[in-house]
Amino acid sequence: MPAQATTRSVFVTGGNRGIGLAIARRFAAAGDRVAVTYRGAEPPASEGFLAVRCDVTDSQQVDRAFTEAEAAHGPVTVLVAGAGVANDRLLVRMSDADFTSVIDTNLTGAFRAARRAVRGMLREGHGRIVLVSSTAALHGAPGQTNYAAAKAGLVGFARSLTHELGPRDITCNVVAPGLTESDMSRALTDRQREDLLRRTPAGRLARPEEVADAVAFLAGAGYVRGAVVPVDGGAGLGH
Repeated sequence: MPAQATTRSVFVTGGNRGIGLAIARRFAAAGDRVAVTYRGAEPPASEGFLAVRCDVTDSQQVDRAFTEAEAAHGPVTVLVAGAGVANDRLLVRMSDADFTSVIDTNLTGAFRAARRAVRGMLREGHGRIVLVSSTAALHGAPGQTNYAAAKAGLVGFARSLTHELGPRDITCNVVAPGLTESDMSRALTDRQREDLLRRTPAGRLARPEEVADAVAFLAGAGYVRGAVVPVDGGAGLGH
């Protein structure tokens, strides 16, 4: 991918593996300065990212991570909120903690990151925010009331923020990946995987790099605002 004319300061939460890592690589390949957060394993050192340990359920850690990224790369003008967890259970077996922990990471964590990013973007007069949701937000999934609720909340959050930002050159959009090659998809049983693939016109899982393609587009699209872009091989047709 050819380098772009302007180098940006990009901040990717959950950029140490899977979809988040593919997104970080995409921006780095374009010549951007990339900071990624991680809570468990660090990203590969060979990637050359600024890796910052950060639990997005803690506002102070989010603030410190942004401060470190800004010191190294300048004001953050592209935020990708990709940090997320899943804890699947049928509703009748789901505890309060099972529900709220997923909401706190996937939805409130994105809120914390966006709130911190927007302050700097307003000063810069420019910014791009991309929230990583899921097709589970659009059509639901058994055992994922917590996950689907969190991911659906990102859509309302993005669209409300779009109204707040109004004419400013700060956009907020959503990508909604379907079944993607990742740790989460590898945890599926063969039967679950086969059932999902039968409902996917593409007939295969998405590659993380294909989700990164959509994120890169939204990070450069100044007149696309409050959009939800499915990256699901057609599985969500009609939703």
